Amino acid sequence: MTRTIDLNCDLGESFGAWRMGDDEAVMPYISSANIACGYHAGDPGTMRHAVALARRANVAIGAHVSLPDLAGFGRREMRVSIDEAHAMTLYQVGALAAFARAAGTRLTHVKPHGALYNMAARDAALADAIAQAVHAFDPALRLVGLAGSELPRAGERAGLVVAHEAFADRRYEADGSLVSRREADAVIDDVGGAVAQALALARGEAIAVRGGAWLQVHADTICVHGDRPDAARFAQHLHRALLDAGIAIARPAGRRAA
Repeated sequence: MTRTIDLNCDLGESFGAWRMGDDEAVMPYISSANIACGYHAGDPGTMRHAVALARRANVAIGAHVSLPDLAGFGRREMRVSIDEAHAMTLYQVGALAAFARAAGTRLTHVKPHGALYNMAARDAALADAIAQAVHAFDPALRLVGLAGSELPRAGERAGLVVAHEAFADRRYEADGSLVSRREADAVIDDVGGAVAQALALARGEAIAVRGGAWLQVHADTICVHGDRPDAARFAQHLHRALLDAGIAIARPAGRRAA
């Protein structure tokens, strides 16, 4: 049976006169796009353009929801209440859904960004707030979260289809969490090393983690970071390596809780 993996990328992260990434160059090599909704990056024009690019490339469109932190690119933790987390998720999903609807398409998934993503991976109450907001907007949406963490578990409790996510270019701790970006070795900058890790994840093989241990990660989808300086080249290399290894690239079907 042919293995299949989703390749997702965080896109639409420019705003105003500030430019981040090369969405158009990355889009042909991925199957899902997580588009910033104005809280950590993105603005109305950028959101509309990213949706149009994804629709043209037949790439699944998802809302990349964040803490309200433009200055810190959403990577600084903030103390937010459960009600605030629910409301900010609903607000951002609704904003991107408006652009999708105007373009004649629809959202397929929601993925938190940065600090919110990592907080929800640990905090079941916060994860539940995000999952319930997604369900309240559209129970057909897929919730994407760190593989094996509280976020996909919350999605299942809410009755959502979930996608367990792994990262091609991030290093892992032995407990399955990501090495903090405050650490010098948090990101695998070498394209060859990141592609090798992604291939192992797509094949269901264990990957090396910090400290010399090995970790088994179930992955429905693998993230390619759009803010890498070489994001387009990396996405192209990874796309070709997966196909050469006999691994198909397609949107995830996900799994609904029983």
